[in-house]
Amino acid sequence: MAVEATHQEYNHLEEVKRFDDSKIGVKGLVDSGLTSIPRMFIHPTGALSDLKSVPKSESQVIPTIDLSGVDSDRRRAIVEQVSHACRKLGFFQIVNHGVPLEVMNRTIEAVKAFHELPTEFKKQWYRREMGTGVSFISNVDLYNAKAASWRDTLQVRLGPVPAEVEGIPEICRNELLEWNQQATRVAEMLMELLCEGLGLKPRRLKEMTFLEAKTLVGHYYPHCPQPDLTFGITSHTDPGVLTVLLQDHIGGLEVKDGEGWVEVKPLPGALVINIGDILQILSNDEYKSVDHRVLANPSPDPRVSTAIFFNAGNRVCLYGPFPELVSPEKPALYRQFMLNDYMRRFFTKDLADKTLTDYYRI
Repeated sequence: MAVEATHQEYNHLEEVKRFDDSKIGVKGLVDSGLTSIPRMFIHPTGALSDLKSVPKSESQVIPTIDLSGVDSDRRRAIVEQVSHACRKLGFFQIVNHGVPLEVMNRTIEAVKAFHELPTEFKKQWYRREMGTGVSFISNVDLYNAKAASWRDTLQVRLGPVPAEVEGIPEICRNELLEWNQQATRVAEMLMELLCEGLGLKPRRLKEMTFLEAKTLVGHYYPHCPQPDLTFGITSHTDPGVLTVLLQDHIGGLEVKDGEGWVEVKPLPGALVINIGDILQILSNDEYKSVDHRVLANPSPDPRVSTAIFFNAGNRVCLYGPFPELVSPEKPALYRQFMLNDYMRRFFTKDLADKTLTDYYRI
């Protein structure tokens, strides 16, 4: 009975609401000087059981693809490398992509600068609804997750109806707008390569409006005093077609490979690219949307990253496997769906729940 009484004293939802209402984020908790993490951040033992998994061999690292000469006679070889990476693991890094290093560095520093503003000043952006197109939150799935993760996030809607420019915090406004332009150019180039790797016309994804709906996230992972009890982001897949990620030098991003995890080691000047659930569905399972996670940050320095998620601007038509990739030998593996229904399901579940590909699979 004593155990039951102790259990009843802890109310997860109440602790979550108190934390959310405080609008201080995880950074605010760290600044308060705590030496142990609140219970709402402690993940179940089973979820943490493989945190110390055996490192993969060098032959199983995330591939790095050199995009130099992408419009030359090297293009076919680059298409094959991209296609192979997407069919095997769904993650790869790219170099010589055309984004200036100084732009990448300024972007990371600007995201860091926002998150390190005084808590009282940041509170004006703390909101869960994206009505203004800009929000500062901790954990997008805070009220749906079994346990919270140790990170804060600045979100900016970039399309199809972008946030008002004046609504983006001035301390990072110009840098995020420049990053958007650069990342979108890279995404357009990659979407052409991805289409060619499937035997489709290069502009197929662009014509389906997959460059139009974009959301930027600037993640901040402060030092965690008990990194073996929580995550930076729990294991999940991305819902869209493609993600372009810029990470700093700290590390912590891992990709599921079989029963183990592979680290995406930070490379100077590289961008991390991964396939989302929608592209796995459109490709009829030719390309893989793979579980990935970020470990809680044991470093005294914060980990900073920023990503842009690309999705379809047109949400009222039906989506499903490309007809060209469906045959009697390989029938459609997914039923068609409306994107509005798809996105609603994503944002009302725990990130760690099964992917949407399972829900729409025939």
